[in-house]
Amino acid sequence: MKFRWLIVLFILLAGCSSKSKYDYRNPPYDPTVPVQHSMQWMPVSQKAGAAWGLDPKFITAIIAVESGGNPNVVSKSNAVGLMQLKASTAGREVYRYMGWKGEPSTSELKNPERNISMGTAYFSILEHGILAGIKDPEVMQYALVVSYANGAGALLRTFSSDRKEAIDEINDMNKEEFFQHVVNNHPSPQAPRYIWKVQKAMDAIN
Repeated sequence: MKFRWLIVLFILLAGCSSKSKYDYRNPPYDPTVPVQHSMQWMPVSQKAGAAWGLDPKFITAIIAVESGGNPNVVSKSNAVGLMQLKASTAGREVYRYMGWKGEPSTSELKNPERNISMGTAYFSILEHGILAGIKDPEVMQYALVVSYANGAGALLRTFSSDRKEAIDEINDMNKEEFFQHVVNNHPSPQAPRYIWKVQKAMDAIN
């Protein structure tokens, strides 16, 4: 009798384990409304994209996912504005890159032009800094998205503790293989969902 109950318990636990696997597509995400609200900032995104070498549609997709086009939103973690920048991390990094001291204020980050300019600059810093060497532009875009949301170091460590080796491994992948690697290996289960949401927003813009 005890043995039978052990078998039943094992089956139940196995069932719970299989159901607990994270599905990045749930809950569903409809980008239509946030993209529509974010499109009003396209002229600013085009200007920032031209200055920093980024696709303005990509910038607009990030805005749609991060804030839904609201320049005044502040998250619980104190990420501010359209591209949800944190003054003490991305903001400070952009200031340092520009040769400025300190970090941006909340009011500065709520200014749409400043926020989009600094957010785009931060993507450029990632692309030409720690992620430099990724050859496939589509894989680079996915890598930028994950790094923006969860940090470039966390992403690269899923490949190797050595940056060059990590980049080499990434260069052996196409975007589907890279995405699956993120699904299987990234410590944050939200990382693949973020890629997926940005891609959905990009599709809605196109």
